[in-house]
Amino acid sequence: MDKRQPKAPIRLLIVDDHPVVRAGLSSMLGKQAGLKLVGSAASAEEALAVLEHTPTDVVLMDLRMPKMSGIDALHAIRRLGSPPRVVILSSFEFEEEIYRAVQAGARGYMLKETSRDNMVAAIVAVHAGRQYFPPAIANRLADRTHRSTLSPRELEILELLSRGFTNKEIGRAFGISRYTVRNHINSINQKLDVCDRTEAASVAIKQGIITLSN
Repeated sequence: MDKRQPKAPIRLLIVDDHPVVRAGLSSMLGKQAGLKLVGSAASAEEALAVLEHTPTDVVLMDLRMPKMSGIDALHAIRRLGSPPRVVILSSFEFEEEIYRAVQAGARGYMLKETSRDNMVAAIVAVHAGRQYFPPAIANRLADRTHRSTLSPRELEILELLSRGFTNKEIGRAFGISRYTVRNHINSINQKLDVCDRTEAASVAIKQGIITLSN
């Protein structure tokens, strides 16, 4: 007779600001064998409040949310006494966002069109202490990891550059000389492996390094 105790279900919290997505995930995963849905949250702030008093093993969380972003939430979760492991479920696969999420503590990253079986596989793998990145996401993460990180000032300059500012205008905005701006742009071009400022702006927007608002 097998006297081994059955494994406890993985306690799961779902975090997404879209009600339809949240309801769909709850319905799809809430009845899955081996999982126990402990709650769902509409924001990072609400999720942190739930985690304060609800034992949770894995958090399945959107990355782009109003007010506190998923990246900020990841940092906050890591500061908890017994932090759960986090899997990001996003509509976007920008290299920079994947990289920042992993740097902030995410153990997995999937797109929202991922199948239920793959979501469950990711939750199980991450709960077991492993990471879970589908091949396409893993390739993007590898590409980004091999590239040098832009400094905060370079990111600021890159955003103005992408808005069409000249070197003189950028220098005036930050109180630095146009020669210093030129040096920063040369460094940006080298780190992004591009030839000029126009290509740097295009690559930065395409890869999600910067996001231009209307």
